[in-house]
Amino acid sequence: MNFELRENKAIKEKYYYKKHSNGLDIYVIPKKMSTSYALFATKFGSIDSVFSVNGKTVRVPDGTAHFLEHKMFENEDGTDTFARYAKTGASANAYTTFERTCYLFSATDNVYESLEILLDFVTHPYYTKETVNKEQGIIGQEIRMYDDNPSWQLYFGMLTGLYTNNPVRIDTAGTTETIAEITPEILYDTYKAFYNPSNMALCICGDVECDKVEEVCDKVLQKTEIPEVKRFYPEEPRGRYKEFVSKRLEVALPMFAVGIKDNDVPKSGEELAIKQIKYELLLEMMFGKSSKFFNKCYNEGIIDSSFSCEYEASEFFAHCGISGASNEPEKVYALIKAEIAEYKKNGLDRNVFERLKRAKYADSLRVFNSTEDIANDFLVCVFSDFDMLKYPETIEKVTFEETEELLKNEFDENDFVLSTVYPMENKAD
Repeated sequence: MNFELRENKAIKEKYYYKKHSNGLDIYVIPKKMSTSYALFATKFGSIDSVFSVNGKTVRVPDGTAHFLEHKMFENEDGTDTFARYAKTGASANAYTTFERTCYLFSATDNVYESLEILLDFVTHPYYTKETVNKEQGIIGQEIRMYDDNPSWQLYFGMLTGLYTNNPVRIDTAGTTETIAEITPEILYDTYKAFYNPSNMALCICGDVECDKVEEVCDKVLQKTEIPEVKRFYPEEPRGRYKEFVSKRLEVALPMFAVGIKDNDVPKSGEELAIKQIKYELLLEMMFGKSSKFFNKCYNEGIIDSSFSCEYEASEFFAHCGISGASNEPEKVYALIKAEIAEYKKNGLDRNVFERLKRAKYADSLRVFNSTEDIANDFLVCVFSDFDMLKYPETIEKVTFEETEELLKNEFDENDFVLSTVYPMENKAD
């Protein structure tokens, strides 16, 4: 076996790694579970719209990465990829984020046959003018559907308030106008640039053997030339673009999302992981379900159980999001800002910090109980140049003093935005 064993003996977890002869990074995570889960992904997402290939600068329409994902399921021989999966009993899907496109399946048996299908269809693109035109209509309907989706509009309202130039503010699917510009030639050029094995990773978790995974890879994967690709992103100024963004849609209660921009985004690796842990602990202390803020506002009926908070971070953007439903979104916004100001002034509670840190460590171990969670989290770590097995010990490295310092240095008044979605019949104050 040509795989390299990597393990964390303290948490009794391991995986096997190999770089295939064609440049693909292969990660096999053995787990004696009933369901196996595989991800074949490229580090290419919706924010990658301007790039150069072998010195030639290219700009593709917004929504190209998502469009490409949809088109990959069609095959030149006319067969449907989902019909192929139906024969093995696997459940297949795909998704596009700001930074990656992932193709996946879960299966209880016939895992290697399903893996062969996965590797085969993703490495054999086929686009024609007729099928592209047909897909433009299908995705156009999807875009219009999301135009009426309150949660989606609330989220992107927050992003458009937070960011001035960063393409993260643009809907992953693009618009009906931008996807109308997509041609087979654009798709082929983009595919050649980003669907190169050197820019991709395969992660499979479950009751699988390295030798058999390797056998399938050797059968399907071919060597290809590695293009020289460089991505370009616009410079993003510090601070928010617009403090208030609001829409009216069919909702029962007004919805809100408070965004807080993190202007100092670390590039990747452990630095990014540590900052994410600090922010998540901070948000949990201030606004988690056990916080005094949540309990006071919930008991007073200002917020409901949908209230949540998260920190979303990558190599290119980072922000906090605090969202929920309330009859008084502006009041919640003011209370959130006041709560943060109070913590900045008075500091954190060390006992609460240590309790939440222990809970976070325990949560990091529970991830290893699901092949789907393992594979998805593992892939995010791979593309962020970080080893998922090191995450529990990275949590232990985070100190109370460093987290408190982060609180005092961040959360500037000019970094806050409020996105709201009001019911059609109500008017915003």
